[in-house]
Amino acid sequence: MSGVETLRLDCDAEGERLDRWFKRHYPGLAYGQLQRLLRGGQIRLDGGRVKSSTRLAAGQRLRVPPLESAKSENAKTDGGSGSIPAAVPVSRRDQRELRRRVLFRDDWLIAIDKPAGLAVQGGSGQRRHIDAMLEALRFGSDEAPRLVHRLDKDTSGVLLLARHARAARALTAAFRDKATRKIYWAAVAGRPPKRRGVISLALGKEGPKGEEKVKALTGNSREAQTLYREVRNQGRTASWLLLMPLTGRTHQLRVHTAALGMPILGDGKYGGRDAFPKAAGPIRRVMLHAREIAFPHPEDGTTVRVRAPVPPAMEEVWKSLGFDPELEPTALHDLVDYAGNFV
Repeated sequence: MSGVETLRLDCDAEGERLDRWFKRHYPGLAYGQLQRLLRGGQIRLDGGRVKSSTRLAAGQRLRVPPLESAKSENAKTDGGSGSIPAAVPVSRRDQRELRRRVLFRDDWLIAIDKPAGLAVQGGSGQRRHIDAMLEALRFGSDEAPRLVHRLDKDTSGVLLLARHARAARALTAAFRDKATRKIYWAAVAGRPPKRRGVISLALGKEGPKGEEKVKALTGNSREAQTLYREVRNQGRTASWLLLMPLTGRTHQLRVHTAALGMPILGDGKYGGRDAFPKAAGPIRRVMLHAREIAFPHPEDGTTVRVRAPVPPAMEEVWKSLGFDPELEPTALHDLVDYAGNFV
């Protein structure tokens, strides 16, 4: 059937009934029509027939026949609940590199060190991405691993994958319930107003389709919060920050730091020329790295802490600015203590 889409469900679909998911994304589709499509097997979940009362899980694949006339504009997203572009075949080189980047693995989950420049999911014109390479991380399992959260394409660092549906449900719930702790390294232009603090600014998208930018807005925008701790500064030129997002909005850290007049180095999209101070030397990427994540293990709830090594391109910038990585532990402990006032 031409026009058939295969959608990978994201975290927003976790625990939602199938009929309610269709009502949200395809408001023009009548309930009776939905039932006929289900009875005829035209709508399938992970390849099998499904009922309207079925509860969904993040990472599942939903087959949807042509329903454009009933589709909501809000359902047309890049890499969320939208269609998956045809992916390029995974090369042996990509398979080896992805496996080399495994930081942690057990029967429930995998954590990898995502490189900067590689998208997590497909979007407009984006065919090479982690989601298309997950078969390389099966490691003999009956199922390919599933995404449970995301990192920006330009951000490196720890990315978690669930190895089966039960793990996906538990990890998705941990993110939703704010039971996870994420720490990022960032080098920013300028200095923060205080050595540590909270950035609380609502975020929303503006601009034409395909060229949207996230901005700090007022009104009905979704509030977002980021905690920060300055580790070291190079006068007014640049600072090394530890960032802890309390919410998970698109480009949150990049927009929040830029809104305070200290854009992340290398981030021309939100910082313009200010994101490339000469004193930092050549900057070949956005200086943002998901350094660490701590979360309850989906099997027994024990805390798991995974750290990603700092990429060479970031080490070069740190060295040029005179930042000493040995200063991280003291600042990290202070930030975690500070977070207790908010979590």
